[in-house]
Amino acid sequence: MELASRIQQIEPFYVMDVVRAASEQEAEWRPQGRNMIHLSVGEPDFTAPPPVVEAGVRALREGRTGYTLAPGLPALRQAIASHYAAKHGVEVAPERVFITAGASGALTLACLLLVEPGSEVLMPDPTYPCNKNFVAAAGGTARLLPTSAASRFQPTAQQIDAAWGPATRGVLLASPSNPTGTSIAPDELARIAAVVRKRGGFLMIDEIYLELGFDSAYGRTALALGDSVISINSFSKYFQMTGWRLGWMVVPEELIEPLSRLAGNLFICPSSPAQHAALACFEADTLLETERRRAEFQRRRDVIVPALRDLGLDVPVLPDGAFYVWADCSRHSADSWAFCFDVMRETGVVLVPGKDFATYQSERWFRLSYANSVDNLREAAGRLGAYLERRSLRLARA
Repeated sequence: MELASRIQQIEPFYVMDVVRAASEQEAEWRPQGRNMIHLSVGEPDFTAPPPVVEAGVRALREGRTGYTLAPGLPALRQAIASHYAAKHGVEVAPERVFITAGASGALTLACLLLVEPGSEVLMPDPTYPCNKNFVAAAGGTARLLPTSAASRFQPTAQQIDAAWGPATRGVLLASPSNPTGTSIAPDELARIAAVVRKRGGFLMIDEIYLELGFDSAYGRTALALGDSVISINSFSKYFQMTGWRLGWMVVPEELIEPLSRLAGNLFICPSSPAQHAALACFEADTLLETERRRAEFQRRRDVIVPALRDLGLDVPVLPDGAFYVWADCSRHSADSWAFCFDVMRETGVVLVPGKDFATYQSERWFRLSYANSVDNLREAAGRLGAYLERRSLRLARA
């Protein structure tokens, strides 16, 4: 069959190559009693909190499995709006909240709604690779803005203003970011919003890791900047509901009607049982548990980052959220792709090379996900240390 031309713009998701190779190696190692330590996929090692699971089971038993309205259950939209008021001090009308099939569903809808064929969307380099493909699926092009440790691997307002061209429709950012775990400072984000308003474009912020923040200097929702910002969020990370495939977006009032029309046609509605389960996310017991888990992620960060730095795997910016480390392997290798696969083959520690996330200096960087136990993180650091020592000895003999 002849494929649509747009598929040529959809880039590979290289992390899946890593996962496939790791699975094959794990199958070989298991009979030998050897284990792999997976620090690759960005998935919490916790499952949904018990109240959420119980609410989901009740929904199934009580037959609450039919279609909902396209924007989602009114009660869940209200619960999310109330959470913004209680946690962030931001008033959001529940009508502006749309429940979606994960954050991916939200990004798909937003790009189809706002991106014209032939237009471009500005985003940082490095970035989550699928974000480029959401834009490509709508016929647009992602224009990547190179970033560095000096700007916390986030674009600046000045950089966005300078890059804005006739084809630019808007900006797609993430704070905290995957793969870097770094956020945009509130004052810089305000300057970015002012540039986008001046240019007449859209500002879309992926905030799926917003609640997994560790630094009070960050962690305020971009919705505090006004009603024109589009915020994308998810139940996958903070509430650990990855496979439930449920997210949400908050949109300006003028997008409510066209978004309802688009969502109803493309998705009909999000998963009904998942929505009923998600109502329990905002109960006091659930929030206490998710906060306990957030603190555990911070503890893991504080174990693995110093360990990497001690090994000469530089982490120039301490992650302030999410569960990722963006680390520099250039002291040990000129090619992070070869480095990560060599580490996996020799040690069983699974890392993701920077090629998946960056075009600018991607060969220097790799991403580590610390969504794993402290014991496994310490074991991984030990294996990496032994590997780097062996590598140094081999190079010295060569």
